[in-house]
Amino acid sequence: MPMETIIIISIVAVVLFAAIAAILSRYRKCPSDKVLVIYGKVGTDKNGMTKSAKCIHGGAAFIVPVLQSYQYMDLTPISINVDLKNALSKQNIRINVPSRFTVGISTEPGVMQNAAERLLGLKMIEVQELAKDIIFGQLRLIIATMDIEEINSDRDKFLIAVSNNVEIELKKIGLRLINVNVTDITDESGYLESLGKEAAAKAINDAKKSVAEKHRDGEIGQANAQKDQRIQVASANAFAIDGENAAKIEVAQSEAKRREAEAEALRQATAAEAVQAAKAKQEAYVAQQEAERTRAELERATQQADIIVKAQVAKQQAEIAAEAEAEVARRKARGEADAIFAKMEAEAKGNQEILVKQAEGIKKLVEAAGGDADAAVKLIVADKLEQLIAIQVEAIKNIKIDKITVWDTGSGADGKGSTANFLSGLMKSVPPLGELFKQAGMELPDFLGKDVTDALEKSREEAIKRAADDLADGAEDANDVVEIVDPNKR
Repeated sequence: MPMETIIIISIVAVVLFAAIAAILSRYRKCPSDKVLVIYGKVGTDKNGMTKSAKCIHGGAAFIVPVLQSYQYMDLTPISINVDLKNALSKQNIRINVPSRFTVGISTEPGVMQNAAERLLGLKMIEVQELAKDIIFGQLRLIIATMDIEEINSDRDKFLIAVSNNVEIELKKIGLRLINVNVTDITDESGYLESLGKEAAAKAINDAKKSVAEKHRDGEIGQANAQKDQRIQVASANAFAIDGENAAKIEVAQSEAKRREAEAEALRQATAAEAVQAAKAKQEAYVAQQEAERTRAELERATQQADIIVKAQVAKQQAEIAAEAEAEVARRKARGEADAIFAKMEAEAKGNQEILVKQAEGIKKLVEAAGGDADAAVKLIVADKLEQLIAIQVEAIKNIKIDKITVWDTGSGADGKGSTANFLSGLMKSVPPLGELFKQAGMELPDFLGKDVTDALEKSREEAIKRAADDLADGAEDANDVVEIVDPNKR
């Protein structure tokens, strides 16, 4: 093949490849979140008028080189914060309506054409400001045609009116309204706040009335139940078994009546709530109709509502404080009673335990004595002899005598002086141990023996003598307690 032919074929191939690449580079696909706007020579509409642009949402299109060009419009929603203040309502009351609007470029064929003609090339912030100006104007227009009570109470109607008016204007520039959210409505004069206080005061009064009626019904039911109980108890005591059975029947009937009354009360309460709700709605409609006539008395009603609410709050606080003090007193009294009861119960248990242990010890002692209770008692007494003697000695140890005068002649019947006889007699005034046992209705055990008994008596006498000597020594130390006088020396 000649070289010239090869060169020509190569040139034709290159040209065809470049043409195909150029054609493919002008074929544009439209993403789902954008609108493809083709402008330039795009044809005519149905009326034969030259179209300014061609809008495509989804799909693809070929862009004719030189004759056409293209741009994308973003469909991302735009959130606009509209803080409308001092808007004049139909009643010439200025209100604040803070709200948030969400708008976006519409995909409707005609509206999308408007967006291509008016918004193409604008930045997002510029589109937002343009929509914000339109929304401000329409909000003021709608508020001027509505009463403030209608705006506050019937939010659905207000939002529908805002949506309809705002969306009509937004469509003119190619936007559509996605969402409207009104956060709160206030007014500088306090008109809405006064309406709320009036409604709150009415609701509080209705609730208090309902509570009082329920308390009254409860007290009446309790009194009737107590009356029935007394009748049943009296009947049971009078007629024994028959009366008891009749009382049980009456109790069952009373319980059934009580449950029936509770069910009826619940039904009435439910019906009353429904009636009150219906009345509230009716009063709301009437209030809207009469708002124009009652505006002059609003300030006076507001002041009365404030005074009544404050008085009721103070009264409730006083009642709550009194109930709290009474509850504290009741709990304190209940706690003291429980403490006394616990202490007495513990003492009773302790005494019982001591008696039980003593009884067990005596029982074991009797068993050790071979079952002889008398011998067991004697063993107990023998164990306490030392303490009994010490008690006898203590009987005269701490006797306080201001002064004793003894006339001593120097001799006695058995060779002892009068002083010795006096002390011996004082010692004998303490009863011997054997006599002490006899006075108690007992005798010393035989196993002790006479010698042991005599030894115990001797030990007792020596202890008493030592006590008497200590008494005499104490008297001499006192200088004037005991005075021994010898008549022969006078």
